[in-house]
Amino acid sequence: MSTKLKIAVLFAAVLGMVGCVNTPPKPDNPYYAPVEATPQPNLQPVTGSIYNSATAMDLYGDGRAHRVGDIITVALQENTQSTKSSSTQIDKSNSNEVGMGTVFGQDLSAFGNPLSASLGSESAFDGQGDSDMSNSLSGNITVTVHKVLPNGNLLVRGEKWLTLNQGDEYIRVSGLVRPQDIDEANTVASTKLADARIAYSGTGSVQDANVMGWLSRFFIGPLWPF
Repeated sequence: MSTKLKIAVLFAAVLGMVGCVNTPPKPDNPYYAPVEATPQPNLQPVTGSIYNSATAMDLYGDGRAHRVGDIITVALQENTQSTKSSSTQIDKSNSNEVGMGTVFGQDLSAFGNPLSASLGSESAFDGQGDSDMSNSLSGNITVTVHKVLPNGNLLVRGEKWLTLNQGDEYIRVSGLVRPQDIDEANTVASTKLADARIAYSGTGSVQDANVMGWLSRFFIGPLWPF
C-alpha cells in the first residue's frame, strides 16, 4: 500500500471518529415544544345567549389537566442504584509424551538422535469486574399535554433550559400520565410516568471539560484490538 493511500485511509478513519462525537443539544426542540389547545367547534345554535359551550369553564372542576394544551407539573423524584460483580477463572494444562520406539529390540533413532517426543501446553484466564452505580434527580418541571389517548391517559412532554454563566443546563421529560395519578395541585410524580424519558444534562465549557475526547474513547472502546 502506497504512503498516500495509507494517509488517505487514516484521514478517513479520523473523520469517521470525529463524526461520532455527540452534537450538543439545542433549545426549542420542536418535539418538546408546547402545543396549542384544540379549539372546540361551536355546536350551539345562535340564540342570542351569552353562554358558549366551546369556551365554557366547569365551575365544579378540580383544575387538573385533562385536555390537549393543558399544563401539568412533574415532580422529579428519581433515585436509582445498582451493583454488579462478576469473576471468572479458567485453568487448563495438557501434557503428552511419546516414548522411544523399538524395532527388533533396537531403539529407533534418526541421525544418531532417539525418536522420542514430548508436548505440553498450559493456559490460564482470570477476569474480574465490578460495577456500582447510583443516580439521584429531584426538582420540578412543568410540561404540556400533547395528546389524550382513547383510554383517557395523557401524553405529556416538555423541556426546561437554564442559562448559566458557564453554559446551559436542560431537563427534558416525556411520558404517559393517568388522570387519577394527578393530585389536587395539578402535579404528578415522575415515578408515575409510564414509558418515561427523562434527560438532564448541559452544554458549555464545564460540560465539555467532563467529556472524554474522541481519541481517548477510541483507545478504550471495543474497536481497539489490544
